[in-house]
Amino acid sequence: MASGMKSLPDYLRPGLDLVFVGINPGMSSLDAGRYFFNPRNRFWSAFNAAGLTAEPLSPDKDFKALVYGIGFTDLAKRATRQMSELRAADFKEGAKVLRSKLLEHQPLAVCFNGLTGYKKYLLYTGGDHRSVQLGKQTQSIGDSCVYVIPSTSPANAAVNLERIVDGMTDLKGLVRSLKKSGSDE
Repeated sequence: MASGMKSLPDYLRPGLDLVFVGINPGMSSLDAGRYFFNPRNRFWSAFNAAGLTAEPLSPDKDFKALVYGIGFTDLAKRATRQMSELRAADFKEGAKVLRSKLLEHQPLAVCFNGLTGYKKYLLYTGGDHRSVQLGKQTQSIGDSCVYVIPSTSPANAAVNLERIVDGMTDLKGLVRSLKKSGSDE
């Protein structure tokens, strides 16, 4: 257990293919020190079903994603029981810091876990947040392509696992395409 931790560490470095951006850590993730730790969160089920890495990963092996060129961070770093506990100041500061991190590391693609997080990011970074939809976005972050999957949170129970897997599978294809076009240059 990671008691005393105030937030989850970023799994970021230059040269990543993909960075997943959560809204903020839940308390169970903070206590465990692992991304998407809540067993009701469908992130790892969808991630593995889409085959984003050569081996199945789980919260206790989240750090191994870096070996496969995949990183993790959050829009707001303050852990809460529910997203509704976040304040506008959490999003405002988080968006500024997140943008800086992503511009510094320049992954090929950035994937927001849910429309809410991406809309909040755009709201506080001056982007057009009114008409975003799931999938590949028209706006980028520096040279990084942006993609949005349905939220994997248990609070988003209206969206089934199959739809989340479809989003991650499309994301996998996008990353492959970006890698291929980058190697052709």
